Order: sequence, then structure tokens, then C-alpha cells
Amino acid sequence: MDVFIEKIKEIFSPEGILSRKLSGFEPRAGQLDMAMAVARAFDGETSKSCSVGLGGGNILAVEAETGTGKTLAYLIPAALTGRKIVVSTGTLNLQEQILNKEIPFIKEHIVPDLSALCVKGRQNYLCLYRWHQFYNSPQQPLFENKHLDAIEDWLATTMTGDRAELDWLPDHSVLWRELSTNSSQCLGASCPEGADCFINQLRKRAAHAQLLIVNHHLFFSDLALRRFGFAEVLPRYESVIFDEAHHIENIATRYFGTSISHFQLLDLIQDIEKLLDEENSSVFTDEISSALKGLAGAAVRFLMIFPAGNGRFPLQEALEKIPDWEEECFLLTEALTVLAKKLELRAMSNEIWNGMQRRAQELLVNLQIVTGEQRSSYVYWFERREKTVAVSASPIDIADDLRKSFFPEVNTVIFTSATLTTGGNFSYFFERLGLPSATESMRLNSPFDYEGRTKLFVPSRMPEPFDPDFLKEFQRTVLDILLASCGRALVLFTSIKAMQHLFHFLEERLPYPLLMQGTAPKQVLLDRFSNETDSVLLAVASFWEGVDVPGETLSCVIIDKLPFEVPSDPVIMARIEKIRKEGGNPFVDFQVPRAILSLRQGVGRLMRSSKDSGLLAIMDVRLFSKQYGRLFLKSLPPSPVIRTMEEVNSFFEGKRPSPTN
Repeated sequence: MDVFIEKIKEIFSPEGILSRKLSGFEPRAGQLDMAMAVARAFDGETSKSCSVGLGGGNILAVEAETGTGKTLAYLIPAALTGRKIVVSTGTLNLQEQILNKEIPFIKEHIVPDLSALCVKGRQNYLCLYRWHQFYNSPQQPLFENKHLDAIEDWLATTMTGDRAELDWLPDHSVLWRELSTNSSQCLGASCPEGADCFINQLRKRAAHAQLLIVNHHLFFSDLALRRFGFAEVLPRYESVIFDEAHHIENIATRYFGTSISHFQLLDLIQDIEKLLDEENSSVFTDEISSALKGLAGAAVRFLMIFPAGNGRFPLQEALEKIPDWEEECFLLTEALTVLAKKLELRAMSNEIWNGMQRRAQELLVNLQIVTGEQRSSYVYWFERREKTVAVSASPIDIADDLRKSFFPEVNTVIFTSATLTTGGNFSYFFERLGLPSATESMRLNSPFDYEGRTKLFVPSRMPEPFDPDFLKEFQRTVLDILLASCGRALVLFTSIKAMQHLFHFLEERLPYPLLMQGTAPKQVLLDRFSNETDSVLLAVASFWEGVDVPGETLSCVIIDKLPFEVPSDPVIMARIEKIRKEGGNPFVDFQVPRAILSLRQGVGRLMRSSKDSGLLAIMDVRLFSKQYGRLFLKSLPPSPVIRTMEEVNSFFEGKRPSPTN
């Protein structure tokens, strides 16, 4: 066997480095199996059948449930290869874990010369040019001097310009928006701050780092730009590891599509106006100002022609209600064209205008794509928000994009997540990403003792979710569960309305602290939930995954119903229609698998360590009353099923929280 493979086997063995040096490490067969599979993929031993029709190297998909230790299982083989590898994650928490915990350990004990770097999107880094322009602008007094002084002091010491170093800066800071930049705003080679630019310095460090840690958004943004001959921040890489890979389809769809918004137009107008003020030159100023007024008027009209009501809708619905659609598109196109030409002339005498001209040209191209002749492989839709509207064209299927622009360009691709399979197989995941059915794969069950430490409660007398009596019975049963568990519960919902109904029902009835998503920032709520042992947290959406609260504080996860998506989203509707036209069953082939993956993520919040225990409660009797329920049950952990409140009370007997002093 290859020396590389033998090295991996030794590291993960009961007598290996991890056992000797990593505090709390327990050898796990699943972790070793995964590490060996990843090593073989990098070493070229993976079955070549996985590459049929893709033109690239080896591909491996690994479902590694909670407790497997998958992060080290792919990081250590990646580090030992010495190759340029991108590790792409779905969440910031996982990035921080890799950089602050796993990488330092690997460097100290396994690969001393390992170089790893976290690369974030441009908006996370301060633009020195924008900083100097802003600091000396009339807008400066609008912000508190102490904040500006703090940034000035920080710039004297920072090596990265990363806003994460400013822990006092709010998440949605208006000030930071003035100081950061995106690719369309960058002045490029003509920037007077180019030598000291944080993005340029980041590129240099990234070129020399072996492991690049990014998130999926940055990765697919970079990949989309490469398709058109542009480069973002990432240098050329040999292989990619996708952790939390179940997010890939949704995120790639966004970046393989095209979009233009009313906000982008206003943002361009404002930035040009600032540059005109800063330049203080009369040359072309009047002509550009006139073109800006024309664009501003056309942008406002474009906003107003769309039907009222926030949400995402098929573009065709709007077109049927807009009699002068073509005229308004023509007027907006003309306004952008005029501005782009004026900016092009201005850029010929001053390179600093290149960025503005490029932005105007990109918006013009995007506008022509989303409002022009519609392609059958794309879905065209618009999103109305309170003060803006965006029009988009999204690929119905991302498989072709991945096959053409990604798989042939890399040597090895590793996909991993705690949730990749439905009903025990990878067919849905493979189909959505365009992977052959013969792609090398591995399923690793959680080492946690679900059979001995958990129960799955599905109430036998609960009406089905669309029954008029469901809400009343659901609220009463949840209250009974929370009283039995002494709080200590995360309650997950498929809709905000249902969450709010239960919150108001429990407010006067529950003798434990009651928290609800939306009443405070996510991290504040999670900190309170973790610190107040008997608290109850009600949540939707992002709380279905990424919540990691070990211990008795989270002793119960309650899910209101099976998380089927309402098929009103234009992209989802288009995918359903495509499957139907191809002779498939959209419900079985698409909607059920998506709901299973979401349910598995929610259920995964309960067991976060081998010492955890608790109750999983899914308040949806369709698990037993519908034929497809068996597929959901087959996809869940092996928790013994209970059906009555008497069994719930019995389960929590002897599991009451310890009294506090």
C-alpha cells in the first residue's frame, strides 16, 4: 500500500498522533474509513468510473453524520498531499473551527510547514482608496468621530484589513458599506493605493498558501467570473473539498445566473456623483450629470411598473400586467447606454473612471440578458422588496454548468456533509449536481447512541397539518412536551406565522424563559438559550442547521411539520415543471428529497456529543399516515418511536435538570 495511505492509517489509529496529542480524541472507525477514502481519492485510487463524462479527476461523496469527525478526516489527507486545495464551507462557524482549531493542531503535530489562509469576499476588506476619499469628504461628519478614529488607529496595525478584526462594528454597518468595495467598484491597476491594497496583498498570500478556506458564496462567485475570463481572489487550485455540500445547488444557482436591481442602479449613480465631487473637474461633468439624471428617472419608472406586494414571482406574471414593458426596458437600456458611453470617454483621460465605466457596462449587459429573449434552460423572475425590485435569470439546472466549467478543471473533488442522502442513497444529490450514478460514495452513520439515549415522538392523535384542528392540538401538545422536558427545548417551524402563534399561546402558560427568533440577533438568542438551562427557543429557517448546543440545555427538539417547500418560488416551480415535462414525478423525485434533507438537518440539532440525550418530536402524523412517510422515517436516526404523552413523560422521568444553586 502507498506510503501516503499508510501514513493516514497510522495517524488515525488507536496509537497514532491524534490519540496521543489531541485532547478528548477517541478513535472512530468511521473517521478512519473516511480519511482513507479521501486519501485514496487524492492518490488516484478512487474508481475511475466516477469521472465518466466529466473530464476531470476523482470525485468522492461522503455522508458523515454528526460525531464522525469528518473535518479532520479530510483536512489531514489534504494537508499531507502538499497540493493546492480549496476547502469550501457553508457556514462561518465551520470556517472558524477549521482555522482556529484544526489547522493549528495539524501544523503543530503533523505538517509543520502547512500554510493555510481564509479568503473572504471583497466586501469583508477595507478599500484604502475609498477610506481616504471618505475620510476627507463632506459626508465624514455624519459618522461619529470615535468610529473614524478607531478605524484610523486600526489601519496603523492591521495586516489584513478584514472587518472581522473590528468586533465593535455592527453586522449591517452603514459606515463599512462606505469603506469596503466589490469587484465592480475596484479601480484595478489604475488605483493609486494599489501597492498597499489589502485585496492585492491577500492575492499574494493566497498564491503561496497550500490550503485556502473559503465559503460556498465566494467559491461560486469566483467560478462564475472565471467562465467569462475574469478572476476574483482565488488563484488556480488543483482540488476542492466541499463541506456542508448540501447547500451547493442553491448557492451555485445564484452565481450561475444573472440579475439586475433598482438598488444596483442607484448605487452606481451615487458612487459616480461622489467621484464627480471628489474630482472637482468641469470636464465632462455636465454631460455625466445629465446622463445620471436620465438613468435615475428611468430606474424609478422601472421600479414603479412592477406589481405591488413583496416576494419572488415569475417574470411572466408581471409582463401580463405591464402594457408598456418593452418601452420601459428600452428607456432604461438607452439611459444605461448613454451613461456608459459618457464614462468611457471620461476614462480615456483619467483611468480612475474605468471602474465606473465597467460597472455601467456590466449592468447594461445584465439588463439585456434578463429582459431580452428568454432561454428555455433558464427561469426568469423578479423579487419585490419594500424599496427596490430585482429581475433575475437563473439556470433551472446547474448540472451543465458544473460539467462544463468546473469538473474538467480539477484533479479531485470531495463532497461531504452530515446530510447528502435520502432514503439511504445519493441519487438525488448526484442528479442535482450532474454526477454519474457510479460516483464513489460512502455513508458513515453517527457513532452516537440514538437507540439508547433518544426517543422519536410522533403523536398518534394529532390531526394532519391541513386539518382545521391541527393548530389547537399542536399548541396543546407542545405545551405538554415542554412541561415534561422542563423547557430545555428548540422548537423549529416551517413558517413564521406558526412560530408567532405558538409564542403567543405559550407566553402566559409556560413557566420557563421563552425566546423567539427575530426578537434579538441570532447569536444573542443562542447565547441566552445556552446559558439559561430551562429556556425554550422558537425559530425558523437558519436555526434548522448550524445550531450547536451540547448538554442538557437542549434536551428536546420539536418540529412542527415535515418541511415541504411551498412551490411558489419561481426557481422551484421551474424545476418542478422541468421534471414533469421529462416524465418524472416532481413530488417523489424532487420535493420529498428536499424535505428529507431539511428534516435531517433539524433533527441533527439534538445530539451534539456522545453524552447528549433527549427527545425528538415531529408533530406530523404523515410520517405514518402517508406512503412517503416511510422514506422520511428511513432517513432519520435509529431513535425508538413513541406515540403517546404517557411515554414522553416516562422518558423524561429521572432526566430532570439538576437544581441550580
